Amino acid sequence: MEIGILGGSFNPVHIGHIALASYLAQYTQLSRVWLTLSPLNPLKERPGDLASDICRLEMLQIAAKPHAGIEVCDIELSMPRPSYTIDTLRALRKRYPSKKFRLVIGRDNWEIFDRWKAYQEIIDDFGVIVYPRPGYPDTPIYVDNVDTVRAPIIDLSSTFIRSGAEKGRDMSAFVPAGVWKYITSHHLYHT
Repeated sequence: MEIGILGGSFNPVHIGHIALASYLAQYTQLSRVWLTLSPLNPLKERPGDLASDICRLEMLQIAAKPHAGIEVCDIELSMPRPSYTIDTLRALRKRYPSKKFRLVIGRDNWEIFDRWKAYQEIIDDFGVIVYPRPGYPDTPIYVDNVDTVRAPIIDLSSTFIRSGAEKGRDMSAFVPAGVWKYITSHHLYHT
């Protein structure tokens, strides 16, 4: 069983995340995609924008539930911080020795992948699947154990969702069913 690891803060998860994961589970060699929740990075986002780990995890579970081939992975929440991708992949391999894991990243991250901790080990021991991102080349990458996919590009960000919520806009069309209700009932991203 080959599983794609699609990591992120998912603050909040949106339809672009789910569409990508569904595409990968249905149109590539992956049998499943695990949406892997990363701990919050306090340097990355404004304090008012931060949803708790448990809220982001619950939103991911709501989003993934109706979709075959998409699951939620919370392993990074119990790992030492800062959390590095190579450590996550090693921990997953140790916990699930019968499964093969591949990292899924956007082309934007591929462009700086050589700055990641143990990037060559990630390529050699796990492999990488690169999906297109707006504003980045969509040409194939000719590196062993790295595959490019032509997944649909959905130019949407969690920042956009949070900004709209903060301004009192209805963002229900941009997040998976049930997630907007969760956001509003838990008063997330509102000032």
